[in-house]
Amino acid sequence: MSVSHFAVLSSCCRPRFAPSFRSRASALRSRIRCCTTLTSTSSETPTPTSVKKRVVSGVQPTGSIHLGNYFGAIKNWVALQNVYDTLFFIVDLHAITLPYDTQQLSKATRSTAAIYLACGVDPSKASVFVQSHVRAHVELMWLLSSTTPIGWLNKMIQFKEKSRKAGDEEVGVALLTYPVLMASDILLYQSDFVPVGEDQKQHLELTRDLAERVNNLYGGRKWKKLGGRGGTIFKVPEPLIPPAGARIMSLTDGLSKMSKSAPSDQSRINILDPKDLIANKIKRCKTDSFPGLEFDNSERPECNNLLSIYQLISGKTKEECQNMNWGAFKPLLTDALIDHLHPIQVRYEEIMSDSGYLDGVLAQGARNAADIADSTLNNVYQAMGFLKRLIIDAK
Repeated sequence: MSVSHFAVLSSCCRPRFAPSFRSRASALRSRIRCCTTLTSTSSETPTPTSVKKRVVSGVQPTGSIHLGNYFGAIKNWVALQNVYDTLFFIVDLHAITLPYDTQQLSKATRSTAAIYLACGVDPSKASVFVQSHVRAHVELMWLLSSTTPIGWLNKMIQFKEKSRKAGDEEVGVALLTYPVLMASDILLYQSDFVPVGEDQKQHLELTRDLAERVNNLYGGRKWKKLGGRGGTIFKVPEPLIPPAGARIMSLTDGLSKMSKSAPSDQSRINILDPKDLIANKIKRCKTDSFPGLEFDNSERPECNNLLSIYQLISGKTKEECQNMNWGAFKPLLTDALIDHLHPIQVRYEEIMSDSGYLDGVLAQGARNAADIADSTLNNVYQAMGFLKRLIIDAK
């Protein structure tokens, strides 16, 4: 499924401070520029090697999966699975940081997994699993929490925004600490790259800082003295930014991104919307009174958004899209959306009707993930000085 300044310890145990917020952001931008060439949807595709780099990502099973999730994440995963060692999971533990419907969580988790597969994620190429089915996520989160200064979490922008909306008295601790769980999700798998959007860059930077902090506090010679291999405990992941144009905006406000949490369903096209509803949403979506259509006019955000959606859905060039008017364009956009989403919806229904198949995919994905996660977790326990757990045969 992602920039701040943190204090860390050097290998000689003298405190040093990480670069300032601004310099960290600048460094992240320079890494992002390199990483955009690594997405297999960009102009350059990496040549597969004998040992593939690893990519991890996930989506919450809250609300409905919409075009923004599809183009911003899932569709890109389909390309990434052909080049990288990929793990894609449903982050159900993140879905409980705010009040939620307990009757719907399990159903929504299965539905999200089915959408992954219906959109083209291939379980023979990628491990698809449910976050809570791999217990190491929660265990590593607790270990990381012991080394995470509270000041780091207080700087998280999303926490400030969501807690302000919900009210401080109603906000659970999980809303503050979920970036640590996100770090656990990433670091467990020794990830090389993490696909992130604009709103997740700060969380990835926290993950990188936590990895470096743990490596400095517990890795190297200190770990080796405890019987470990020494060296770094965690790989420090790099950001993998989706290709330009993958940011889909709201149908009711071209300056706001399409979001599950927006109160009006009219603001988004959901992957499972029936064709009549898609037609109604496009018919009623916000436009403007300017003549003709055009890209990249800052005074016409809705026009740019709808043209971008059409371009992504249909594969048309900008030149082919912009020489139209609203009356001719909206039916074309509607038909293109329906044609593109129909096969996904048909495949989704097939997967949901075969519970044995879906359960099997998720179980195998969890086994694959646990093999990697448990190895990392055992290393962390050892490096932090815990007594090794012995498994004694009851016979």
